[in-house]
Amino acid sequence: MAEQGRIREGSAPNFCPPVEEGVTFSFEDERGDVVELEFLGLVLHEGRSYGFFFPVDEDSPACSSGEVVLLEVTEVDEEGQPAAFELVTDEAVALEVYEAFQKATRDLYRFE
Repeated sequence: MAEQGRIREGSAPNFCPPVEEGVTFSFEDERGDVVELEFLGLVLHEGRSYGFFFPVDEDSPACSSGEVVLLEVTEVDEEGQPAAFELVTDEAVALEVYEAFQKATRDLYRFE
């Protein structure tokens, strides 16, 4: 694992890494529960942006579950930064984008 706070670099032009490691976002799920997710970066795919996240909580630090959450950027702010996300429900799109993420981050993360 990389040093805490170190800026990571992706190995593909379609990947935008987080500005620093450990950045988390809070999202409300469909039941109204707040879920904390660590931001892993964005993948640009066919004109759309997709964010990759690890679920985290006090019992499960990032990377401990091996689960990755994929959210599509649906809105950006005035600075062009993601402001709203939506869960990707199209399985074919999710697989394509996940493959692009694996390729772009192969030097950063291990995939099994």
